[in-house]
Amino acid sequence: MTKVPPRVALFLRYLGGGGAEAAMANLARGFAQQELNVDFVLSQAGGPHQWKVPPDVRIVDLGSSNNFASLKALMRYLRQEQPVALLSALHFNNEIAVAAKRLSGVSTRVVVCEQNTLSLRSRNETRLVKRQTPLLARLFYPWADGVVAISQGVAKDLTQVTGLPLDSIRVIYNPAITPELAEKAKAPVDHPWFAAGEPRVILGVGKLEPQKDFPTLIRAFAQVRQVQPVRLMILGWGPEPDRLQLEALVQELGLEDDVALPGYVNNPYAYMARAAVFALSSRWEGFGNVIVEAMVVGTPVVSTNCESGPAEILDNGKYGSLVPVGDSQALAEAILKVLAGETKHVEPDWLNQFSLEAITQQYLDVLGLT
Repeated sequence: MTKVPPRVALFLRYLGGGGAEAAMANLARGFAQQELNVDFVLSQAGGPHQWKVPPDVRIVDLGSSNNFASLKALMRYLRQEQPVALLSALHFNNEIAVAAKRLSGVSTRVVVCEQNTLSLRSRNETRLVKRQTPLLARLFYPWADGVVAISQGVAKDLTQVTGLPLDSIRVIYNPAITPELAEKAKAPVDHPWFAAGEPRVILGVGKLEPQKDFPTLIRAFAQVRQVQPVRLMILGWGPEPDRLQLEALVQELGLEDDVALPGYVNNPYAYMARAAVFALSSRWEGFGNVIVEAMVVGTPVVSTNCESGPAEILDNGKYGSLVPVGDSQALAEAILKVLAGETKHVEPDWLNQFSLEAITQQYLDVLGLT
């Protein structure tokens, strides 16, 4: 008799355009490649990254418009499907996942993944309910069957926030390197700035939100541009007010002809491969998928030394430049050094730890599927 493969589920509110959602989409594919039955459970189907979910992964749309409705719908899913394991990421998905297991009485192993430096994220939230995430994590995370942090820095922050022992938190990096990344980087870019003879391009990638601190990158670019002809492109989507603020700053500094914000693109790797410098200006991170991606395609990286992730990925500056958070002058100086030819060689073996294959195996272990 043919043995039925175990069913594993991943749970998110929806597949937004952020690094956490991209990582979960990659993991769904990694699990499917292990011949598991994989469900991607979404409170509401849709989002910029849904196209990344492979066809052999079933998308389960709970059709829920709020957290309470998501809780009830996820309980119903767990009772009906009874997956052997469920992996959740982001808030309030993690709290809903833990509560759904407790209330539904199923044996599913529920693992929650903390994707951000929670203390910093909550302090910078404007909505009161979002500021309560550390308290909710402290209440709910001890009930989880496993807790994952995506960097050592996130794990240390999480133990301070929740009181969980550090050795009870498993650190697993995001699966930023997929088998097709290098091939996608070779794809043509339909933008005149990358034509032969055009000025070099500094690239930033990320959601247009305060965490990414693109105003500091724009100010740094203004200083670089005074020294030599360059351009700045920032790829990513975000709330309209945040985009308008960035556009207003660009106009204020007189940079309209040299700064572009094309929005979300399906293949940022082709842009990365053609950029002269990849710059990350974040005030804080959980990991920093885009840093790894830039390293893979061979583009020099300049990053703020923010909590948490960049220093771990760049081995404390061995594989890229680290500058203070919010310091546009230091960021500009680091970019100018790269443009002058001061780059750092990245050892291929160093990048193996961020591959989908390696990360999938670690998650199979923490989910009890090995």
